[in-house]
Amino acid sequence: MSKLALGTVQFGLNYGVANKFGIVEPSEVKKIFLLAKKSKINLIDTAIGYGESEKIIGKIGILDFNFISKLPAIPANCLDVDNWVEKNVKDSLARLGVKSLYGLLLHKPKDLLGSSGKQLINALKKIKSKNLVKKIGISIYDPSELDLLMHLMKIEIVQTPLNIIDRRLENSGWMSKLYKAKVEIHARSVFLQGLLLMSKQERPYKFNRWSSLWKIWDEWLKDNKITALEATIQHAISVSEISKVIIGVDTKQQLEQIIIASKGVLQKTSSELNTNDIQLLNPTHWNKL
Repeated sequence: MSKLALGTVQFGLNYGVANKFGIVEPSEVKKIFLLAKKSKINLIDTAIGYGESEKIIGKIGILDFNFISKLPAIPANCLDVDNWVEKNVKDSLARLGVKSLYGLLLHKPKDLLGSSGKQLINALKKIKSKNLVKKIGISIYDPSELDLLMHLMKIEIVQTPLNIIDRRLENSGWMSKLYKAKVEIHARSVFLQGLLLMSKQERPYKFNRWSSLWKIWDEWLKDNKITALEATIQHAISVSEISKVIIGVDTKQQLEQIIIASKGVLQKTSSELNTNDIQLLNPTHWNKL
């Protein structure tokens, strides 16, 4: 279980194409955290942009986890980046009720390329020197972003989409490069917001344009006598270069199911289970389908 990390966007926002429950109730969040603790899941991934997520976590008061949070985009009217970064980090720590973060990621890493990029880099270094943050990193949507960003500063964590049909990080060569450079790779979107777990009947109509891929997926699951949950979580855990697999849940029961499903060993997957279509792989495009 040490490879699993708990994502928390559902605790503060109505998130996910498969979400049937809306924002998770604080009482359920507590049950999820207690199970995570019992299961030796030690990393919690959150963000300033996840609504009330940090505040809810802090109120629960289960502190013996490592926390990662994320800075939002720099506001257009920001005159003092240094102060803005420090204030945001300290506010996050106060909401979470902890003294330091294991990781601080940039939610919009392309800010490093903007007019305030150098100021941002210096501010991140300073916040780390004050021991408010252990590691600095970035959250990306596509491995091509790494071509532009990795040389700008020392990046210690890269959070990236990765799942059984999304092999872009591996195919681009960046997975190997990051691993060799001892950069932690944190995989998210392993269920593709729950889309990969849906049956043909549950899958929203707008995703039918990828019907040939779903046919391969459904047949592969049937042929291998494995559930979609087992296949997706076991695939992510089996990738040796991955440090953490971030999973999001709406209920304690879902976390229990993931923990059980993750204990198997996945056999080799089909090379046909692979797409580079960002219209499918990047959920920010789904509203336009």
